[in-house]
Amino acid sequence: MTDLQKALRANTIVEMQGISKYFSGVEVLHSVDFEARRGEVHVLLGENGAGKSTLMNILAGVYPCDNGQVRWRGQPVRFKAPREAQQVGISTIYQESSLVPHLSVAENVFLGHEPVLIPGLPFISQRSLHMQTRDLLNRLALNIDSHAQASVLSAAERRMVEIAKALHHSADLIIMDEPTASLSPAETCTLFRVIRALTAQGVAIAYISHRLEEIAEIGDRATILRDGKKVATVPLPDTAMEELVRLMIGRSLNDKFPHRQATLGDEVLKVERLARYGIFEDISFTLRAGEIVGITGLMGAGSTSLVRAIFGLDPLDEGNIYLGGEPVTISSPQAAIALGIGLLTENREEQGLILDMSISENITLSVLQRDWPNPLIDHSAEQDIAKEYIHRLNIKPPIPKHVTRFLSSGMQQKVVLSRWLATKARVLIFDQPTRGVDVSGKVEIYRFIADLAKRGAAILIVSPELPEVLGMCDRVLVLREGVLTASLRGDTATAESVLAYATEGVPL
Repeated sequence: MTDLQKALRANTIVEMQGISKYFSGVEVLHSVDFEARRGEVHVLLGENGAGKSTLMNILAGVYPCDNGQVRWRGQPVRFKAPREAQQVGISTIYQESSLVPHLSVAENVFLGHEPVLIPGLPFISQRSLHMQTRDLLNRLALNIDSHAQASVLSAAERRMVEIAKALHHSADLIIMDEPTASLSPAETCTLFRVIRALTAQGVAIAYISHRLEEIAEIGDRATILRDGKKVATVPLPDTAMEELVRLMIGRSLNDKFPHRQATLGDEVLKVERLARYGIFEDISFTLRAGEIVGITGLMGAGSTSLVRAIFGLDPLDEGNIYLGGEPVTISSPQAAIALGIGLLTENREEQGLILDMSISENITLSVLQRDWPNPLIDHSAEQDIAKEYIHRLNIKPPIPKHVTRFLSSGMQQKVVLSRWLATKARVLIFDQPTRGVDVSGKVEIYRFIADLAKRGAAILIVSPELPEVLGMCDRVLVLREGVLTASLRGDTATAESVLAYATEGVPL
């Protein structure tokens, strides 16, 4: 063994060797190797369903492995629960926040390990609680009030508090699953600063992400998984993005967006002077069969609030909605579904899925009343519907009874999409349809959306990603501070023109 190999071995904090895992007889990981070294960001890449989250859940003690070995600081370990992994120095920050909303920052950081006034007595030392929390936040150079309730924190602040919580547990390895999924560019920069501060202190980061553009900036090495198998481990600064994509999916992606010639039919949806006071006002537009219309703007522009109101989730203060030329009143999501409108929500974890239900139960949730009006559900028919969409959208693992909570974020998104396809809705509203989805999965979803439009569906896409809006939409509606500032043709709109309307608010 060379001196370099000895140094790398001494610096290695965890090794996973020959890890295999089965769910319901289906192999989702096949003899995978992974290691992480002190002071590095080791990125896990792969398509949705490739096995990244499953591998990290084995390391975190959520699942046992069926074959293989995990070595922590050179010693074999087998964690039976997340607490055991946490006790040795492994912390996990999931894509969905684990903070308790009604507790303060300090109470969340020390939850279950609160400092006490007198040893042996259940009296918490509030002074010590907040002082130690401020020390942790100062260590990360974060200006967050230790007394603030978690419910009032931004997505980025919640991420930082969870990192502080990991440091409180003396984490030597922090697993981050899609940490920037809900962050703005500025918030992402703050997170990266904190990650660099952690690695400078010798902490190892295992980093799961689909955002290839950010990986070269923050990562040192990348291990690529495909179909549950390790493909390669590569140095990130020396590997081109095109090569990473090829390793992830086994081929190059030349055409990200489908080539389509829109054939527009009759007007399906018309909204007239919609307003929700203080959020958006005087919004009017039409949507025709076969048309894809994008809605975009800066964070807080009102795009999500607008489509929530159209779907009946939030009340309107003014305005009219027409379907097929007829005025309609949409007072609830049930009314919207009955009228043939579907909404894929921005927040799939809290609003789009029941995570502890199976894939088949989530897919058929919106067609229960239509297909099974009596109290008894035909579970055989339910499974058949689910199998159709599992196949069409390539959901992995392809097991209808698999619990949705244990799917990757991209696969969860496909389950929500399947639900609305199952309703055969004539108006489909997709709020950030590719959030948390890998590059290949995005291409699949784009093709499904294009195919739906070809079949005559009228589609609204809400997205802050300009390439997505410009690549998919026949028209682009731009909002600024709740006001519609532009309606642009998709084939002539540019990123510059959209940004100008979104930031400067040039009127129509």
